[in-house]
Amino acid sequence: MKQLILFIIMTIQQLKYVIALNEERHFAKAAEKCLVSQPGLTIQLKKLEEEIGIKIFDRSKVPLKPTELGEEIVEKAKRVIKETNEIRDFVISKKNELKGTIKIGIVSTLSPYLIPLCLSELQKATPDIHYIIKEATTVDLVKNVDNGELDLAIMATPTGEKFLREFPIFEEPFIAYLNKKHSQAKSEYYKLDSDDANNLILLESEFCYNSQLLNICELESSKSTPKFSYQINSIESLKSMVKADFGFAILPWLSTSGEKNHNNAASLPFESPIPVREISLVTSDTFSKKLLIKKISKVVYDCLPEELKQRTEHKKIRWDDSPYFIKSISN
Repeated sequence: MKQLILFIIMTIQQLKYVIALNEERHFAKAAEKCLVSQPGLTIQLKKLEEEIGIKIFDRSKVPLKPTELGEEIVEKAKRVIKETNEIRDFVISKKNELKGTIKIGIVSTLSPYLIPLCLSELQKATPDIHYIIKEATTVDLVKNVDNGELDLAIMATPTGEKFLREFPIFEEPFIAYLNKKHSQAKSEYYKLDSDDANNLILLESEFCYNSQLLNICELESSKSTPKFSYQINSIESLKSMVKADFGFAILPWLSTSGEKNHNNAASLPFESPIPVREISLVTSDTFSKKLLIKKISKVVYDCLPEELKQRTEHKKIRWDDSPYFIKSISN
């Protein structure tokens, strides 16, 4: 027990110094081997000897040599370092392990368009992982990653949550989605006008997505007074409303990328700087599978259309500090 207490007092680095001194039998050479200054190593050894009350090395000998008790300490130090290295190797192995079940959440405004692009490639890249994919709102994704119900999420960032870690993958532009009768339907770029600002169609449950749209339009809240009330919860329903000429929408680029111009709708880019949203892989600060994060991020990026990978002048649209978002979730 007494020996155990003594070794608890020692640090791993001090034990490495002791082993190096035993091998080199010279302070300068041991310090060079440990990539530390000679005074620094000398001070640490002296501090350790004072804490345990034992002289580990006899400095009167040339070259210096361990004392009788010092020899025992050196042998025990070697075993401790060996076991420490084994723990390190075990942790690295577990972090790089690509098997088991992984629960991924993906924001509902992205899921129907991104998952079909990358799921098969993700399965090829990580064949021993079983993925459980959940589509949800941003608010639910943040909550579920934080409480452990999800391992990671693909969503718009920044989240503003200090206990989450964010790994940006790509930036997705917003585009204007107009009915063909719209005055700008045949234009090269879309420019917001006051009439459209009052006819912007929002999603019912995606507060953060709505706040981004209001940010683009430079509005604090929707000022329109519609003649009907329709609780829209999907991008596809929103597009159908535009085609039926009940307003206009601002959509993420992927939601219309594979769609040919519809008889009743047109997709127009914004003028530079183009509004974009940052899409990231989000995990809790305790998630340790770094290799998996890199694998998923690479697969997602590689599967994106080439046009989306081109960097252009843009302005990033935030949502976490939006007054609309804060008010909505507080209600």
